[in-house]
Amino acid sequence: MNKKDYDEIFTKLLELFPNPDTELNFKTPFQLLIAVMLSAQTTDRQVNVVTDKLFLKVKEPNDVLKITEEKLAKQVSSVNYYKMKAKHIRESAENLVELAKYKKAKLTKNEKECLDKYGYYLPESLEWLTKLPWVWEKTAKVILYVRYKHDLIAVDTHVHRVANRLWIVKTNEPLETKLRSEERVSRNAET
Repeated sequence: MNKKDYDEIFTKLLELFPNPDTELNFKTPFQLLIAVMLSAQTTDRQVNVVTDKLFLKVKEPNDVLKITEEKLAKQVSSVNYYKMKAKHIRESAENLVELAKYKKAKLTKNEKECLDKYGYYLPESLEWLTKLPWVWEKTAKVILYVRYKHDLIAVDTHVHRVANRLWIVKTNEPLETKLRSEERVSRNAET
């Protein structure tokens, strides 16, 4: 596909979806992290059913640390891999509480604003976010896009399939789609 065709597709997508955003419900950065973690192998609709109740009690990392892992697992038991996700949500809460203590001098403006408002922050770097348990590249990119408005594409099997169906890319694997899409997004952002 040439640049003109590619630009046409993205122009049309932006007309149809001028402010693309997540369908996950959340109010705080930590709730966003939890929702995205829970969404792995689970629909956003089901995650919202779970988080509607969970987020009445859990708004910040310290809220998770006040409940047991078993109780958290029970509250999220209708999502896939709920025991593992509960474990990693708790570990991420612990990590964010610790991180807020030690990295204050090197924060980005967005991280500092988050820290000042909430008492913790979600890292604004793919490298740091992926150091949190159960946060892989796709999860981190969703957080960076939704929370910090970074121009990123989180490619999964669905994005891979649709991108090939729309002829945005012609690839065999999601990894190839990710690499080609990122190259085109960064090139598009420059123009």
